[in-house]
Amino acid sequence: MLESNVSSDEVESETKKRSAGSAAETKRCLAELADCAPGIEVAFPRGFKEGRRVVQCVEGQVPEFVRGTYYLNGPARFGFGDLSYKHWLDGDGMVSALEFGERGMRLTNRYVCSTKREAERLAGRPLFRTFGTSFAGSRLNRLNNATESPVNVSVYRFGDHLLAFGEQGLPWALDPKTLDTRGQFNFGGRLNDASPFSAHPKFDPVTLEMFNFGIFFSAQSPRLYLYCFTPQGLRYRVFAPLPYPCTIHDFSLSQSYAIFYLSPYLCDIQGLLRKEQTVMQSLQWLPELGSFLMVLERSSGKVLASIPIGQRYCLHLMNSFESEKSLAVDLLEFDAPIYGEYQPIPDLFKSVAQGGPVRYVIDLRSCEATDRIAIECRCSPDFPALDCRRAMQSYEDFWMLGISSSGKSGRKFFDQLVHGNWSRKTDDRYQSPHKRYLGGEPVVIAASGSEEAVVLCQEVDVNEQTSYFVMFDAKSVKNGPIARIAVGQLLYSGFHAIFLPECR
Repeated sequence: MLESNVSSDEVESETKKRSAGSAAETKRCLAELADCAPGIEVAFPRGFKEGRRVVQCVEGQVPEFVRGTYYLNGPARFGFGDLSYKHWLDGDGMVSALEFGERGMRLTNRYVCSTKREAERLAGRPLFRTFGTSFAGSRLNRLNNATESPVNVSVYRFGDHLLAFGEQGLPWALDPKTLDTRGQFNFGGRLNDASPFSAHPKFDPVTLEMFNFGIFFSAQSPRLYLYCFTPQGLRYRVFAPLPYPCTIHDFSLSQSYAIFYLSPYLCDIQGLLRKEQTVMQSLQWLPELGSFLMVLERSSGKVLASIPIGQRYCLHLMNSFESEKSLAVDLLEFDAPIYGEYQPIPDLFKSVAQGGPVRYVIDLRSCEATDRIAIECRCSPDFPALDCRRAMQSYEDFWMLGISSSGKSGRKFFDQLVHGNWSRKTDDRYQSPHKRYLGGEPVVIAASGSEEAVVLCQEVDVNEQTSYFVMFDAKSVKNGPIARIAVGQLLYSGFHAIFLPECR
C-alpha cells in the first residue's frame, strides 16, 4: 500500500478551496443567468465625445429616396466630478444629426448647452436636482421650483426652428446644421421659465399648428395647461383641473381633440420642495385612484369628457383618429409605471411591467369607452412610431422597440424592433444578435408618392464598443437591416427622433 505525503490538514484545506470555488462559480453562473443584457454597461459611460464626421455603410445600401436629416436627442453625460448619475433621465442632453445627401452621409453630435450644463460646467461641480440622483446642496429652478431641465428627451422642427425639448421646461433652439445651441426658445416672449412645458409637442401638418401641455403639481388644485401655437405665435393657453397631481409624459392629437391618459402616478411636490427629494423619490403609484382618458376640444381647450378606464399606466401614446361617431385612441399601456425601471444605471428594466399596444374606442355621443382592443405583446415595448403621413388618420402599421427577455429576472435592454399591425396578427420582428442592443425611437422614412418606406434606429455593439445606425425595410423588419451605417465611435442610446426630408 502506498503512503500519501499529503497531510489531513492539507486535504481539508484543498476541499474547502474547491468548495468555495464551486460556490463562487455557481454564484457567477446564477448572476449570468440573471443578466439578460450582458455588457450593457459599455453603453453608459460617463460621457460621449462631440464631433462631426463622414460616415459610411458597412453593410447594404441606403435607398435613393432617403434624402434629408435624421435628428436624435437623448441623455449623454451620466456624471460630473465625483457624482455618478443613477437614473437614465438624469443625463445631459445630446442631439445628433445624420445627414443623407447625394454625396454621402455625415454625422454631427453636440451637447445642448442648457442652463444646467453651462452653470455646472462653469462651477466645476453638480448644482441642480436631478430626476433620480440625490446629492447634498442640490437646487431647483428658482422661477418655478422645478428641476432644471437637462433637455434630453426629444427634438422637433417648429417653423424655421429646430428645438430640443426636456421635461417641464422650455425648449432650446439649435442650428440645424452645426447643432450649436442658439438659446432658450420662449415663443416671442409669450412664455418663460415658470411655464410648465412638456417634451412631447404635437403638430398638425395641415394647419401648421403646434400643441403642447404642462402640469401644475399642486395637491390642492392640480391642473393641466394646454397650449396652441400657430407659425405667428401663441394662439391660446388654457388650463383644465386634474383629479390628482399626476405625471403625464405624452398626449395624442386628432383633428378635433387633444387626448390625455391620466395615470395615478402622483408627484408629491412638497417632498420635492421641502424634503429635497428627487423627482423619482417624490413619485407614488396609487392604482386605487384609477386611470382616465381626458378629452379636450382642440379649438378651445375645453374639457369634453373624463372617462374611467381601469388602473393601468401609459407613458407614450401612438395616434388618434375620428370617425363620424367615435374616436380611436392608440397607446402603449402597462400594469405599472416605467420610470423606476430606468435605474440604477446600467442595470435597467430589472422588473419591467408587461404591456403592449391598446386601442380605446370612445363614443363621442355618450363620451364613454365602448371598446378596448389589445394586441398581445410580451416584450414590454416602448417608443412607438408610425408613418407621419398617417398621423390623425386611420392607419394599420406601427413600429416600436421591444425587450425579448421581458418577464425574466435581471437587467435588460431593448434588443427587438417590432412591426405591428392593427388588423393582421403578424410576427414581423427583428431580434438583434447577442450583445447588440437597439436605441432611439424608430423613425419611418417614406418615399414621396409611394408606399415604399424604411425604418431607422440605433444599434450598439458592446463587444466592439461602437455604434451603428440600422435601416430596415418597413414592411419586413424580420429580414434584418438593409443597411448598417458605422458611427466610428460609441454613441449614446437616444430617446426620441425625427426625420426632416430634404427640400426639393
